[in-house]
Amino acid sequence: MSKSNSPITIHGNAITVSGELVKEGELFPSFKLIGNDMADLTNAAIQGKVAVISVVPSLDTPTCSISTKKFNSEVQMLSPDTLILTVSRDLPFAQKRWSAAEGVLKVITASDHKYRNFAEATGTLWKETELLCRAVFVVNKSGKTTYVDYISEISAEPDYEAVTAAVKAAL
Repeated sequence: MSKSNSPITIHGNAITVSGELVKEGELFPSFKLIGNDMADLTNAAIQGKVAVISVVPSLDTPTCSISTKKFNSEVQMLSPDTLILTVSRDLPFAQKRWSAAEGVLKVITASDHKYRNFAEATGTLWKETELLCRAVFVVNKSGKTTYVDYISEISAEPDYEAVTAAVKAAL
């Protein structure tokens, strides 16, 4: 299931988003991020798992915090073969601090601040701010994208039920 939403807005104001749109049925694009331990994190981290990749502007904003905590508590419970990856341009130190402070231990957080290839590869670069816009992808164990949702209003939460259904279908 794919949701195509355009234009993307923040509080009703249109923003400019760039990069290659991820398409359902295609392999998820290659990426290189920085994990909380400052080590590189690539597609190898999600191989053999059903991955929910939640893209957020910043964990230090209310909606990003809420959605990451919700994924931590709900989607992760579906199967041990499920992995949740939240990507932002927050520094790894801030992601690690946020995760510890919020008790979010099941979600892997990773930063696109250093290599800056994830945003362009996934069509999530919010040009005016150089942050990432909100999107959710589900990737199956073979690396194929089975669900795409570019959330049309950045301040809105994702459709958790649709994500959960996509995860169940990919298991």
